[in-house]
Amino acid sequence: MTAVATQLEMPPCDHKPRRYTGPSRAEVIAMRKQYTNPAVFTLYGEPLLIVEGYMQYLFDETGRRYLDLFAGIVTVSCGHCHPKIVGALKAQAETLQHATTIYLHPNFPLLAKKLASKMPAGLDVTYFVNSGSEANDLAVTMARLYTGNTDVVALRNGYHGGSPSAMGLTSHNTWKFPVAGGTGVHHAVSPDPYRSPFAGTAAEIATKSAEDILGIIRYSTPGKIAAFIAEPIQGVGGATHGAPNYLKEAYAITRANGGLCIADEVQTGFGRTGDHYWGFENFGVTPDFVTMAKGIGNGVPLGAVTTRMDIAKSLSQRIHFNTFGGNPVCMAAGLAVLDVIDEDGLQENSRVVGKRLKDGFRELMKHH
Repeated sequence: MTAVATQLEMPPCDHKPRRYTGPSRAEVIAMRKQYTNPAVFTLYGEPLLIVEGYMQYLFDETGRRYLDLFAGIVTVSCGHCHPKIVGALKAQAETLQHATTIYLHPNFPLLAKKLASKMPAGLDVTYFVNSGSEANDLAVTMARLYTGNTDVVALRNGYHGGSPSAMGLTSHNTWKFPVAGGTGVHHAVSPDPYRSPFAGTAAEIATKSAEDILGIIRYSTPGKIAAFIAEPIQGVGGATHGAPNYLKEAYAITRANGGLCIADEVQTGFGRTGDHYWGFENFGVTPDFVTMAKGIGNGVPLGAVTTRMDIAKSLSQRIHFNTFGGNPVCMAAGLAVLDVIDEDGLQENSRVVGKRLKDGFRELMKHH
């Protein structure tokens, strides 16, 4: 029998994009080449000019519709231009665009309170920043202040940002420049069972990978560490994770050696894993810090670090201030995002659609 190719079509969409009247695609490319840093790259041999978005769809300058599976690099958690989020942004921008946290504004503590309601008991104090890099920088700083230790253990193949400090935490040579940064950071073996140097079952590989942290502490540090940082599921590293026992064992080793545990939830947080609101919950652990960005703002620059009050107080030793952290407009976006995730059932949608996708991938694995 001859296989017949099926022509796939997107479902109907009643949204009609506006007529685009801006610079042409060629003009945009020319301006980028002349006036923007060449490190800012585009995807595809023929880069797309995206001028409008509506929920799960993007539109180019011709009005052609695309299904956005990239979600702004795992950022658009509620859909492009979700009406509730747009409404919250518009209302706040028309009232007050910016006032720093040296003044009182309700949105700042309201979002912190709402985040606390989503966390395990005790993780209820939040510092707002603008990105995941800043969030991870700040978590490491607080861990070092609280413990009095300097060394940090991260994972090979992990990604934690592009600032000098976060670049040190990151373990991909393609994302690291030959400049000083991220001192006192050591990288342990990833528990990914598919590419591990260790043999055995996934659980055995996880145990051996956790023991690598202990080896680093014994031979590459003074015997105590400030923190262990890991993504519950590595994102840039290929959407991989260890067996369920890995984080439990890694956290136990970290705490037994003076360190605090940081869960980088920039890509896994806010219901994306379906069964749980936070990625770490899938592995039965509770971190000392939760860092987040991307999905919390649905595209608005917003990041955060949530921790315990006793740890948070360590930052009060000196003045620490973030000009845009806690901005009323960004806080309004965050409040609306958390509402939409619940009201639109997006965590359950992630569970259902994610299961269908994983089941399909597992079926493909049988043939490769």
